[in-house]
Amino acid sequence: MKIEEKRHGETARQYAYRTLRENIISLDLEPGAPFNDVEMSQMIGISRTPVREAVIQLSEESRIIEIFPQRGMRIALIDVDLVEEARFLRLVLEKAAVELVCGQADEEDLQWLDENIRLQEFYLEGGSSRKLLELDNEMHRKLFSICRKELTYEMSQRLAIHYDRIRSLSVAAVKEHKKLLESIRSRDKKLAAETMDLHLNRWMLNEQMFRDQYPAYFK
Repeated sequence: MKIEEKRHGETARQYAYRTLRENIISLDLEPGAPFNDVEMSQMIGISRTPVREAVIQLSEESRIIEIFPQRGMRIALIDVDLVEEARFLRLVLEKAAVELVCGQADEEDLQWLDENIRLQEFYLEGGSSRKLLELDNEMHRKLFSICRKELTYEMSQRLAIHYDRIRSLSVAAVKEHKKLLESIRSRDKKLAAETMDLHLNRWMLNEQMFRDQYPAYFK
């Protein structure tokens, strides 16, 4: 596991939740791996109770951690049905959001998106998949912020964890992000929606490749 410092104002439960979620998405906690809340509490320096609460929250909102009474816990295997459900939700919301962005983004927003994509290109060359995923997430969050739908984005993140694990297996689609920015800059809602559709459906083209490379990860 990769352990970051506790953020200012973050409760122990929030810290445990964030740490768990990030390590599950990055696959540092591998699909199918056993999980021990006592060991984690010792690793990050907090009591067992907030870790246990974070585990229950993740289990209830996304089924990403499986709890077996009297037997223990494990990180859920990749369930393609849940990945597809998460993709479906993101597709519906993000196509609608990017169409709104085409009519609302100002020059400062366009500059922010451009700088984010330039950083993606930099880390793509450097081979930092974790940083790429972080920048990718920041870009998609920004789109919802531009059209003032931040709570919608936060809601979608509960299920998105299943889709995000698949994203961790592949390189970020920087070319698609650049095309998306071009469509926003030209106020082309149709092209923006089509590009988002292609972007979020790309994993389906690579599903068999992922299964062949990581057979133990899949349900």
